[in-house]
Amino acid sequence: MASLMNRTQFAELNAFLAVAERTNFARAAAHLGIAASTISQTIRSLEERLGMRLLNRTTRSVSLTDAGEKLLQRIRPAITELGAAVEDLNEFRDTPTGTLRLSVTSVAARIVMAPAIKEFLAAYPAIALDITVDDTDADIVSGRFDAGIRVGRRVARDMQMVRVTEPSRLIAIASPEYLQRNAAPKIPQDLQNHNCIAFRKDNQYMPWEFAKGKSKFEISPTGTLTVNNMDLVVRAALDGVAIGYTIESYVAGHLCAGRLVALLVDWSPGHHSYYLYYPGRRQLPVPLKVFTAFLRQQRARYTHAPEMLIDECAA
Repeated sequence: MASLMNRTQFAELNAFLAVAERTNFARAAAHLGIAASTISQTIRSLEERLGMRLLNRTTRSVSLTDAGEKLLQRIRPAITELGAAVEDLNEFRDTPTGTLRLSVTSVAARIVMAPAIKEFLAAYPAIALDITVDDTDADIVSGRFDAGIRVGRRVARDMQMVRVTEPSRLIAIASPEYLQRNAAPKIPQDLQNHNCIAFRKDNQYMPWEFAKGKSKFEISPTGTLTVNNMDLVVRAALDGVAIGYTIESYVAGHLCAGRLVALLVDWSPGHHSYYLYYPGRRQLPVPLKVFTAFLRQQRARYTHAPEMLIDECAA
C-alpha cells in the first residue's frame, strides 16, 4: 500500500470499518449517509485491490475473515485518530458543526432529549443529532456513539459523567379507574394481591424496590401484562389495566393532572438521576462539548427536584 493514502483508499477503508463494526451493510450505509449499493461496491473494490476477501457475506449476516479481522485491528485506531484530528479543527469555526451520535434509554429520550431537541438544534443549526433509543446497557464505544444518557448506576465506572436531571423517586402508579375497582395497597406486600405490570430488561424481569427507614423490600410483580417498553407501562396504567412502576418525573404530567395516582409514596426508594456519559479522551468533540454545556444550562433552569412533584400537585 502506498505510503500516502489517497481519497479513494481512505473512503474504502472507512466503509470497511463501518461495515465491520456494524456487521450489516444497510446500517453501515445509514451511518455514512450513502446508499447500501454504494457501500457494497466500495467494499468489493477494496477486496479486488487487495486481492483477498475481507468479509464473509450471507443473505442474513456479515462476518470478518481472518484477513478482515487483522485489517480492522490495524485501521480502527488510525481512522479514529484521523477523525479526532479533523474534529479538532472545529475549534476554529465560528459555528460548531458535525454530527453528535447518542445512545439513550426510552425514559431519557422522554425526559431529557424530547424537551431539548428543538432548542438545541435552533441554537446549533450546523450540528446534526443522531439518536438511538436503546434500553439495553449498550456499549457506546463499540457502537461508535459519542455519548449516552442513562441512570447513573447503570454507567460503567471508567466513563466521564455529567448529571443532566434532578433526582427522582421510583413509584408505583395506578389510574383512578383501577383504584375504584381495587383497594389501594397500604404496604408493598399488598401488591401480591394486585394485577401488576412486569417490566423485562435484557431478558430479565426487573424487581420493584421499596424502602422505608431501615426496611427494604423487592417485589417480583405478577399480572396479565409483561412489557419491555416504559411507554406501554404508562399507557396500560392510564387505561386502568394494572398497577405500574416507573420514575416519578416520567409521569409528572399525569400525576399533576390526576390521570394517575402515586401509590406507596412513603415507601418510594432512593433517588435516580440521569447522566450524560462518554469515554475519557484528550479533547471532547465540539458537538459533544456544546451539547454538554447546553444540558447543564437546561438543568439549572429547574429549581425543584422532581421528588417534590406529588406534594406540589396535591397543594
